[in-house]
Amino acid sequence: MSFLDRRHWQVLLVGLLLFHLPVANAYVGAGSKRARDLGIPFDGTPGQFNAITDVPGVEVGQTTLIEGEGKLVIGKGPVRTGVTVILPLGKGEANTPVPAAMFSFNGNGEMTGSEWVEESGFLEGPVVFTNTHSVGVVRDAVIAWGQQRYPDTAYYSLPVVGETWDGELNDINGFHVKKEDVFQALNEAASGPVAEGNVGGGTGNRAFEFKAGIGTASRVVAVGQERFCVGVLVQANFARRENLMVAGVPVGKEITDLLPEIHRDPEREGSILVVIATNAPLFPTQLKRVAKRATLGMARTGGISTDSSGDLFIAFTTTVPAPANGRQQWSTLTNNELDPVLGGAVQATEEAIINSLIAGRTMRGINDNVIYELPLDRLREVLKKYNRLNE
Repeated sequence: MSFLDRRHWQVLLVGLLLFHLPVANAYVGAGSKRARDLGIPFDGTPGQFNAITDVPGVEVGQTTLIEGEGKLVIGKGPVRTGVTVILPLGKGEANTPVPAAMFSFNGNGEMTGSEWVEESGFLEGPVVFTNTHSVGVVRDAVIAWGQQRYPDTAYYSLPVVGETWDGELNDINGFHVKKEDVFQALNEAASGPVAEGNVGGGTGNRAFEFKAGIGTASRVVAVGQERFCVGVLVQANFARRENLMVAGVPVGKEITDLLPEIHRDPEREGSILVVIATNAPLFPTQLKRVAKRATLGMARTGGISTDSSGDLFIAFTTTVPAPANGRQQWSTLTNNELDPVLGGAVQATEEAIINSLIAGRTMRGINDNVIYELPLDRLREVLKKYNRLNE
C-alpha cells in the first residue's frame, strides 16, 4: 500500500449502504443510518438529501486521515483528523463572492477570515473545517488553490477556516494535514449525499461525550408562494453527557455509561462549528440573524456553550446580487418574511447535530484513548419510554 493510500480515506455516501472501514481500531461510518431512519421525530420538511447540498449549487468535499494505533509518537501518530470543505457555488463558481455573515456565540475558537466577512458582507471562497493546529496550513492551502485555479482574481487572500480540537484521539501536534489533503477535498467536492460522523474535519471529534463529528440536515421552507432551502453542516465536538437531549428527551441522563476513556481532563469541552446555507435572497444583516439561530438549534440538543467551547457560526446565501451598470442590484426578502428561514435554520441545526451522533462510530486513538458511539438500540428504547419515537 502506498503512502498516500494509507493516509487518505475519502469517504463517500453511496445509495443506502452502511459500511465501516476498520483501520487500527478506528471506524469511519458512511452514515446511512440517520436520525430519521431510527424514528426520531423532527419538525419541518427536509430536502432530497436532508443535507446542506440540498441548497442548489452547494458542494461538499472531505479528506479523512486515519493511520496508526497505540502510543502517541508526535509526528508519527496515531492520526485521526481531516478536512471538510463547503463551496457555496461549487467549484465552477468558487471565485464568486456570496452574501454572508458570521456569529460568535462563544469565542473560545478560531474562524479565520471572519472579520472580513463581517466587514464586507461577503464570503469569498469556501468554508473549511479542520483541527485546531492545522488551521494555518489549511488556510495557506486554500489561498494556493484559489490562486492556482483563478490566477487573475484578488480573492482567496482571507479564507474562512474553522477548527475544533481533536487531540483526544489525534496526534494534533504532529501536523498531519497537508496541502494536498486540502486540495483533494476541494477538487473532489460534489453535490448530493454527504458523509457524516468520523469523516473530514470531524474525524476525531465527540459530542456529549459520545463519538460524533460531521453532521448535516436541511429544510424546505415556504415564503408566500415561493419555496427556499436552508441547509446546515456542523462539526460537532462539544457538550457534556448529562445535558444531551434528543427530540426533547433527556437521553444523557438515561444513558450514563460508555464515557470516554481518555488520558486528559474529560470535563473540558471542545467546540461546535456551524455553516448555514440558503438560496433565499437575503442581505448580510439578515444572514447575521440566520447565523444566530444556530444557537437555538444547539440548545435544543442540550448544548449550553461553556467557557471552553468555541461556538462559531457562519451563514451565506447562494443568491448573489445581480450586476447592473457597474453596480449591484439587490432583491431580498423583507424582514417580516424571514421567519420560515429562521425556523428552518434552528430545525436543521438541531437535526444535523443529532445526525453527527447517530453516524459516529466508536474510535480508538492516541494512547488507546477511546470514545464510544451512541448505542442506537438503547437510544430507541429511551425515546420509546418517553413516547417520542415514530414507529
